[in-house]
Amino acid sequence: MRKLLLWLIAAPFLLILLLQLYFFLQIGWWTYFNPSSTSFMRHQLSIMQEKNPKAQLKHTWVPYNRISNHLKRAIIASEDSNFSGHEGVDWVAMQKAYEKNLKKGKVVAGGSTITQQLAKNLFLSGERSYIRKGQEVVITYMLEFWMDKERIFEIYLNSVEWGVGVFGAEAASRHYYGTSAASLSAYQAARLAVMLPNPRFYDVNRGSGYLARRTDLILRRMNSAALP
Repeated sequence: MRKLLLWLIAAPFLLILLLQLYFFLQIGWWTYFNPSSTSFMRHQLSIMQEKNPKAQLKHTWVPYNRISNHLKRAIIASEDSNFSGHEGVDWVAMQKAYEKNLKKGKVVAGGSTITQQLAKNLFLSGERSYIRKGQEVVITYMLEFWMDKERIFEIYLNSVEWGVGVFGAEAASRHYYGTSAASLSAYQAARLAVMLPNPRFYDVNRGSGYLARRTDLILRRMNSAALP
């Protein structure tokens, strides 16, 4: 009976440890091989196929050097200005998000860096909770352990959501502008970067005044963004 009780206590911790080992080894594999999809992509596809069984995602992988530097700079300026300098987590931003959540009485902000956003997209759900946030931080440090910043950014650029069923820089460039990710202008890049926090909304509300104002701001900030 005592052994059974010990096993029942130990089993959840063993499962958590095995899950972390899976994440760690999978990230090691992706250091050298491109992920074909992410947890978030598969989740969105399942939602789309509930309405249309034939629905497919728009997604084409392109290497880092075939993505416009305008887009890279715009995303860093908009999403994570210290991307090249931090170790994966911006604790100051996390603290500010925590204080905002306390004030609102619920989780409304995450303070996530680009690496944290990638961690969430690769493995986790869109649920907002402190447990999920804790797992996100663990995966973030795994990504930073295995990969350099350029590889992290390359995977992010190729897997982030940019609209209804639209994932990655190449698909987004084709979807919105009919051009390749390599050929984006500074203005087009800034506008795509501003869409990232709420891409499905901006996909169907492209005339948003906020989108236009924020795009102008990011255009002014882009040149000071440091690329990995």
